[in-house]
Amino acid sequence: MRITRRTMLLGAGAGALTVLLASCTPTPAPPPEETPTREPTVTPTPVGEIPAAAAYFRTAWTTDPYAYGARSVTPVGATTADRETLANPLGNRVFFAGEATSQSAPGTIRGAVESGERAAREVSEAMGEGERVAVVGAGAAGATAARSLLEAGIDVTVLEARDRAGGRLATHDSDDWPVPPQAGAWLLGSDDTETASRMALLGVGSVAVSGVAGFSRDGEVAPPSGEDIASAIADVRAASSDVSLADAMAEAGLADSDEHDAFVASLSAMTGIDPATASSWYAPTLPDGSFDALASDVAPFVEAPLGDLDVTYSTTVSNVVHDDSGVSLRLAGGEALTYDRVIVTVPLGVLKAGAIEFDPPLSFAHRGAISALEMGAIESIWLRYDAPFWATSAAIWHVVGPARPTPTPEPTDEDPAAEDETEEPTDPTIRTWINLLPTTGEPILVGLVGGPAARVVAELDDDALLTLAAESLMPFTDPDAAED
Repeated sequence: MRITRRTMLLGAGAGALTVLLASCTPTPAPPPEETPTREPTVTPTPVGEIPAAAAYFRTAWTTDPYAYGARSVTPVGATTADRETLANPLGNRVFFAGEATSQSAPGTIRGAVESGERAAREVSEAMGEGERVAVVGAGAAGATAARSLLEAGIDVTVLEARDRAGGRLATHDSDDWPVPPQAGAWLLGSDDTETASRMALLGVGSVAVSGVAGFSRDGEVAPPSGEDIASAIADVRAASSDVSLADAMAEAGLADSDEHDAFVASLSAMTGIDPATASSWYAPTLPDGSFDALASDVAPFVEAPLGDLDVTYSTTVSNVVHDDSGVSLRLAGGEALTYDRVIVTVPLGVLKAGAIEFDPPLSFAHRGAISALEMGAIESIWLRYDAPFWATSAAIWHVVGPARPTPTPEPTDEDPAAEDETEEPTDPTIRTWINLLPTTGEPILVGLVGGPAARVVAELDDDALLTLAAESLMPFTDPDAAED
C-alpha cells in the first residue's frame, strides 16, 4: 500500500523519545535529491564505423545519495567478522539488514534477502506483544524483513527514501526499449539459482547469456582467462597475511598484459572491486562466462512481498534515537516518529557517508566495521541500435588491449624521471559488454565498467560517455555490416 507522509504522521504515535529527539537534534537539512538515472541530453553521433544508438540509458549509482555505490566489497584488512559486527543490533532496539551484513553472500540479491529474514527473526525474538516495528528501506532486504514480520502478526511500517520500492533493484520502463534496461543487479550467476527461481515464479523473465569472445583492435583474439589469477588468489589464501588482488598478481609474477587487464576489468565490472584495495582472502567469485540476465521488469520481486503493507515513500530518515523504551526516527523534513523497534536496511554507502545519525552514537565496533568495508562502484550503459554492426554471436565480450590505436605522444621538455613518478590516469575503456541479440533478437549492447574506471565514467557527461562507448566498441565492428 502506498501512503503519503501526511497520512503516516497523522497515524503515528508520539512519546518521550519524540520530545527528546526534537530537543537534542538540530533542524535537519532538506532530504538529498536522488540522482536520476540519466537518459541522453545529446543526440548521439556516429564514431568511425559505430552508428548512432537509437536509444541510450545509463546508471548513476556512484553519485546516488541513497546508495553511494553499487554493492559492498571487502578490502584488505576487512573480514567477514566486520559484516557480522555490522549486523549486530543496538540494545535490541535497532537492527540492521542489507547485503553488506551478509557473511555468506555479500553484495548479492540473495545476501540481501537472507539478511532481511535474519533481522526479522531477531526482532521477533526480542519484542513483546503489541509492539510496533518500522523498517527503513524498501529494497530486497527491507521488503523481505517487512513481509516476515507481517506474517508473524507484527504491526510493521516501511519507510522508503525513494519514490519507489526496490532500492538497488530497478528497471527502466520506456516504450523505446523492447527489452527494458536494468539499472541495478541483473546478471545472475551459478550461485543465484534460488534467486532466479523466485524471480521466475513472480513472472520476472530472464534469458541465458553465454559464449565469451575477446576482441582487440586487430580482430578477434582468445578471451582472457582467469586461471592464473585464480591460482594467485589461492596462493595468498594459504599465506599468513592478506594482500590486495593487484599485489597478489604481482607476487605471483604475473606480468602486466592486455589479457590480465581485460580479465581484471571484467571482474571489477561484475563485482565493483578496486584491484588495488580488494582483499585476496575474500575475493569475489571469478566470472565463469555464463549468466541469466533479467529481461523484464524486476519490480514484482520486491513489490510481491510488500503486498498490502503500509509503505511510505519519499521519506528520508536522518536520525535514529533509541533507549530502553523504544526508538524515535527523525525525518529529513523535521517530523519525528516513534516505534518499539526498527530495522535499518540502508546501503553501506549511506552509513559510510554518515547520512543517518545515531543517538547514542554507533558503537566503536560498528563504526570500525563501517570504516573497514568499502562500497564498490559499477556503472552500465545500455545502447539499442536499429541494426547490428557486429558479426559475433557471443554474448559476453571483452576488449583486450587498446580499443583504438594509441597516438604517438607529443615531445615535451619535461624530465622523463618526473613523468615516471606521476600516477597513471585510470583507463576508462569499457572492456566488458553483454550482447543481448542472440537471446532476445534485439540489437542491444550493455557496457559494464567497475572499480576506479566506473568512478571516472560516472563523472562523464552524456556526450563524452557516448563517445567513449563508441570508441570502446570499435574492435567489434563487422566490415561486411559497414559495407552494407
